[in-house]
Amino acid sequence: MIIDVKNMKGEKVQEVELPAYIFEAPILVDLMHQAYVRQMANARVGTHETKTRHEVAGGGRKPFKQKGTGRARQGSIRAAQWKGGGRVHTPHMRDYTQAMPRKMRRAALRSALSVKASESEIVVVDELKLDAPKTKLMAQALNKLVGTDTALVLVPDLESTADVVRATGNLADAKILLANYLNIRDLLKFDKVVLPLAAIDTIASYLG
Repeated sequence: MIIDVKNMKGEKVQEVELPAYIFEAPILVDLMHQAYVRQMANARVGTHETKTRHEVAGGGRKPFKQKGTGRARQGSIRAAQWKGGGRVHTPHMRDYTQAMPRKMRRAALRSALSVKASESEIVVVDELKLDAPKTKLMAQALNKLVGTDTALVLVPDLESTADVVRATGNLADAKILLANYLNIRDLLKFDKVVLPLAAIDTIASYLG
């Protein structure tokens, strides 16, 4: 796939051929869905907890005698029907982690990148560079590159793009992400992917 390479002003400066095995891979919708569900599940902490009748303090004795009161029999004031009692069928701590083989995860990423490429949602830039680490300059650059769409900006490393990383921090519609941290959730969340030439090699080595 041949795609235009732009500078930070949105001007075409050259062309580049994207690796076909990554950006023209088979689009597997079910696999992308499985990878997305896995990532969202693995992000859950699972620390929600409620107390059952055995964990609530108090209620050690029978509240009133079994017979002769005319009331329904009760064994403890910590039963679920009592105020302050335990809870039934409520959440407890658990592990939501889902396993997924590495080959399947990477195949899902290749599918997502292929979808982006087929819909012209990948913007390749020659170099991510700003005159100063200012949000205004980065906003202007993204406006020329992606217009009003949201953008996932991939960077090869944090040292050479420190100004860009700092300038993007306050932009609500953009996110900086290391290329080797590419994930299915961010790919599907943002409209466009801004990809510098230096990050293509990183993705190729990661997904190759």
